[in-house]
Amino acid sequence: MRKVVLLFFLFALTLLASAQIKVSDNQRFLATKDGKPFFWLGDTAWELFHRLTREEADEFLEIRKQQGFNIIQAVALAEFEGLRNSNRYNDFPLVDLDPTKLDTTPGDNPSNPAEYDYWDHVDYIINKAAEKGMYIGLLPTWGDKVAHLWGDGPIIFNPENAEAYATTLATRYSKQWNIIWILGGDRPAVYKAKKDGIEIDYDDRPVWNAMAKGIENVLGKEAFITYHPWGGRLSSSQYVHEEEWLDMNSFQSSHGSREIEAWKLVTRDLELNPRKPTLDMEPCYEDHPVNPWDGKWTRQRGYFTAYDVRARIYRGVFAGACGVTYGHHHIWQFLNPDLNPPVNVGDTLIGWKKALHAEAAGQMQHLKKLMLSRPYFSRIADQSLITSELGNSYIDLAYATRDFDNSYAMIYLPQAKSISIDLSKISGNEKTVWWFNPRTGESIKQKSSKGKSVETFTPPSNGKDWVLVIDDASRNYKLP
Repeated sequence: MRKVVLLFFLFALTLLASAQIKVSDNQRFLATKDGKPFFWLGDTAWELFHRLTREEADEFLEIRKQQGFNIIQAVALAEFEGLRNSNRYNDFPLVDLDPTKLDTTPGDNPSNPAEYDYWDHVDYIINKAAEKGMYIGLLPTWGDKVAHLWGDGPIIFNPENAEAYATTLATRYSKQWNIIWILGGDRPAVYKAKKDGIEIDYDDRPVWNAMAKGIENVLGKEAFITYHPWGGRLSSSQYVHEEEWLDMNSFQSSHGSREIEAWKLVTRDLELNPRKPTLDMEPCYEDHPVNPWDGKWTRQRGYFTAYDVRARIYRGVFAGACGVTYGHHHIWQFLNPDLNPPVNVGDTLIGWKKALHAEAAGQMQHLKKLMLSRPYFSRIADQSLITSELGNSYIDLAYATRDFDNSYAMIYLPQAKSISIDLSKISGNEKTVWWFNPRTGESIKQKSSKGKSVETFTPPSNGKDWVLVIDDASRNYKLP
């Protein structure tokens, strides 16, 4: 009898320790374990474990909590010489660059350098996030430790040690409810690269599959695992979509152009079988130089602004993404010029503490609240709502989403121009109309509309972008 009780306890503990989110029943969105909508609002904090002290991590997490973020994405084996440069406490993650040997010491007293090791510091930050009700999107490694591409590296993984390393991490965090596993780390799984002047085809899927296997060896299928690819049009769906361990796709619309049509990447992913949710895990970073890598960057080309961030993110979400990850160029690297130089030509020295309060960082919570203010799982994209010109570029393309039952519609306008909407697409004879301000989260109620005709709506003039919200009045939805 005791054995049965013990086995039940261990099983229950495993379920408790697994991430408390799952894929929704329609495979398009995310839900909590009790079935409530979960809107992924992430932040890229790649160097969090590597470059911040305990006190700095506390400050960062608290502010992000206040700003409504629920997932902080960070890397265990960091990008910037994460294996050969110590963290802020002069500790390293591995013994002799061997991923099967974590560099750990007995004890975890932060006042005793002989006890407090690299992984104690990772533990501390993960636990602190849990205290604040936040997930850590944990990347076991940045992709330069796997892929034969750019980066500091060194390449240390093969399928055998990748499985062993992931098993070790999953065991270490088996009691943590707030871990979401993210493989990939800004690298493709299949690619071409030159070695000794000869172009070679590489396929790193055996390494990533082994890492996923190591996680599931400990946590089972309850572990939530996704993949962060490199930038451009290639989503994780082009590499590992059919792998059973992949719960959610992601893509990286990235920082090379303002013209990336992220909404098309969402549509492409959602048309695949088996259906899996998808999102933009790395859109344009606020205050990032626009394409600084071609050797032609000047300040005239400029930086991505809060508007650029909103314009890309809102249309991606309205196209059907299950959330989004925001990023600020000085947060992901935790820029402190007294400790580390900026990574790109043209980087302004904002510094990470000031960047915490950047304009778009405070605005992302308005998107999350808007999407959760209406029936969530039944949301679909529908451009047929718009009868006037849709627009045809990043600059002017309006994007519409609605409830499958037609009880509401939302239309993002990147420019404050009049737009005509087919009201027959929305149920009910009387319609409640709002203008939602994505900069402030405030809603302005308009005169109600009646009937099933086409009607033209003109946004307020004080602001570049707006969201038009139209409800079936009989549903009595709350203020968006």
